Amino acid sequence: MDTPLRRFLEIPYEQLEERNLEAKTERVAGLDPGRIRESRMKALADERGIKAVTVCFTDLEGRFHMLDYDKKFLLRSADNLTFDGSSIRGFSRQAESDLRLAIDWPALYWLPADVFGPGKVLVYGYVEDQDATPYAGDLRSRLKFLTAELAAQGLVANVAAEIEGFLFQGRDAERRYFETGAFEYVSTGGYYHSLPGDTLRRFIDTCAEVQRALGFGNEKDHPEVAPSQFEMNYAYTEATVAADQVQLYKLIARQVAAQMDLTACFLPKPVANVNGSGCHMNLSVAKGGVNLFYDRDGPEGLSPFAWRFINRTLATADELCLIFNSSVNAYRRLDPQFEAPNQIKVSSSDRGAMVRVPIGNERTARIEVRSIGPDANPYLTTYALLKTGLEGTGADEGERPVTARFLPPTIYDALHLFQTSPYAQELLGWQVHEKYAQLKLASAERCAKALGTRVKRSEIQFHHEVTNQYLWGQF
Repeated sequence: MDTPLRRFLEIPYEQLEERNLEAKTERVAGLDPGRIRESRMKALADERGIKAVTVCFTDLEGRFHMLDYDKKFLLRSADNLTFDGSSIRGFSRQAESDLRLAIDWPALYWLPADVFGPGKVLVYGYVEDQDATPYAGDLRSRLKFLTAELAAQGLVANVAAEIEGFLFQGRDAERRYFETGAFEYVSTGGYYHSLPGDTLRRFIDTCAEVQRALGFGNEKDHPEVAPSQFEMNYAYTEATVAADQVQLYKLIARQVAAQMDLTACFLPKPVANVNGSGCHMNLSVAKGGVNLFYDRDGPEGLSPFAWRFINRTLATADELCLIFNSSVNAYRRLDPQFEAPNQIKVSSSDRGAMVRVPIGNERTARIEVRSIGPDANPYLTTYALLKTGLEGTGADEGERPVTARFLPPTIYDALHLFQTSPYAQELLGWQVHEKYAQLKLASAERCAKALGTRVKRSEIQFHHEVTNQYLWGQF
């Protein structure tokens, strides 16, 4: 509220876009983090209209957490921030609960006041153990370390996520599903079809404006195939920035929807008998500004380097399926009747293939991994794809099977393959591998073993992204 007594920072959208694009450019360029830290802290100190800094981190399952710090306190205590890790599912035990939170100063965003409130900025953090070493369960730190290793070799991993979601009537529709047992559409228009004044179109327009202001580099946005379904696309960028943007994308959508008394939902298949939602990951690797995935004369315009990346991805697809499809509900989406990408194969045209090769040129040549749910941890997913594609093992191009295998049909099958996979354990380390499996098993055992034809209350109630912590405690 802006009154004579409360005058907090409110920046016009065009200025927000300029500031955030400048910050993004500095970050992607890999400028000295120490100098960026000094610059960011000075900017916060000089701007009297800033009252609080929102510091964000993501837990092992992918749920987004935010802590607001008073600006003056943060500037004094930035090197000694702590939080109770035992309150975060999948983090530390009660007996060793304190964890540290280190600020990633290059990953700072100036926020639109009408959506996030006046006088606030947002910055991402790293979770650290009590001795200030990287916390094993923080996959953002793991991904950042991997991209730093690539940068030392002159390599840049570029990623763009295409994230689908649903817009439903009423606030907290997911939380109230335990009582209602149904979601109510706001639109039944379908693919690309929505009038300018429709509720779905107004929601998409508002979200796109906020994304643009945060420096996403918008490209296109539209209603998707299913009723009340949406997708907003933006430009590719460096892998860690891209994973951060996935979390921001969902946060923006949820906040804008709440302000409209609606619910933005990123369950993979919240409604039976319509298309589900995915998070299609487009990946490529560049060196010295040259796209290493492109070869004009190669099959589908891809280089041998890109085909090795694809083969390694396919070779471990079933073992890593639990990472890409991390909830009970995700396995409803992998239904071949609804264009589901459940086949472990690559294709330029078949949208049932796990990996698709879009039309591209020397700048845009890439692969699209389609078998990822929008509720997957974007840091874990991106880390697993890059680590596997660049360093894993797989069949040579000539040995690629013609007949596709299929991804696991239920979370129990995926869990078994993940738990018995030496590669998955090597990828994550035995502690994180075991903890992640335990979390997924806990969710699965609270739900019906057979998916059936109806979306069950339990698969919504115990979903890791739904704000249901109180309900979890009742069981």
